[in-house]
Amino acid sequence: MSAHDHAEGHGLGGAAHGSFRGYLTGFVLSVILTAIPFWLVMTGAIDDKQATAIVIMAFAVVQIVVHMVFFLHMNTTSEGGWSMLALIFTLILVVIVLTGSLWVMYHLNANMMPGLHDMREMP
Repeated sequence: MSAHDHAEGHGLGGAAHGSFRGYLTGFVLSVILTAIPFWLVMTGAIDDKQATAIVIMAFAVVQIVVHMVFFLHMNTTSEGGWSMLALIFTLILVVIVLTGSLWVMYHLNANMMPGLHDMREMP
């Protein structure tokens, strides 16, 4: 690696390295994208639980993209398209994990404690 490559911010293979500003931007965005859903849940700002879950999932997807861009330095031009393939694979996994998690949590809530809902109405 020559001094020119290092000064340009590129390492072996021509992949870009992050700068302090890029990492700081990613960190601030990650904190904001975590704090807003936390605030939504803790304050009950959205009355509908399903709408709250959808908003939180949207924030989660945006945060995944922020992590991929600012921390993993993935873009469409690096490594001959492998980053785009990794992005598609990641999105597929995220959809599977999010929908599977919601499905499991819904069914656990509905099936594990069926008498709990009746007990809330008791004096």
